[in-house]
Amino acid sequence: MATETITLGGGCFWCLEAVFLDMEGVSQVVSGYAGGQVANPSYRQVCSGTTGHAEVVRLTFDRAVTTLEEILAVFFTIHDPTTLNRQGADVGTQYRSVIFHHSAQQKEVAENVMRDLADQQVWSAPIVTELLPAPTFHPAEDYHQEYYRNNPHQGYCRVVVAPKVSKFRQKFAHKLKTAETA
Repeated sequence: MATETITLGGGCFWCLEAVFLDMEGVSQVVSGYAGGQVANPSYRQVCSGTTGHAEVVRLTFDRAVTTLEEILAVFFTIHDPTTLNRQGADVGTQYRSVIFHHSAQQKEVAENVMRDLADQQVWSAPIVTELLPAPTFHPAEDYHQEYYRNNPHQGYCRVVVAPKVSKFRQKFAHKLKTAETA
């Protein structure tokens, strides 16, 4: 298996995690924090907006099953990359749109994907997604891992996460894990 890791931030990590856990070829999704100046931050610290960290997910995927382009197509479909430091009602730098690349090749792929999306004028506003080298990743507290799977009836999950999962399942049905690939 030829695995690769990428770290993505696009609002609350619960949303990204819930979607990518269902994506064929993705073998691991860990919610966490990256991009700030505080070592081993807590959720409370990151939510204060003073650490510089973004809520992110670190994905490990099998390149033979899914490509980085497909990962980024999903990423850019399930969040709004045109709102600076905001996703819906979640406001602050911790909710910024960011791709932390782990190699020069990933950076090039992300640049190409973002350029293609801009050329296609998918959104009426410019993409503000940051593209930066992967910094130290800090896993979030255990209760954040698989949050949507463990709390599907929680209010935020029903109102914010579930519609993103539904959008992914509809638009990318061909990329859903099956019983054999789960």
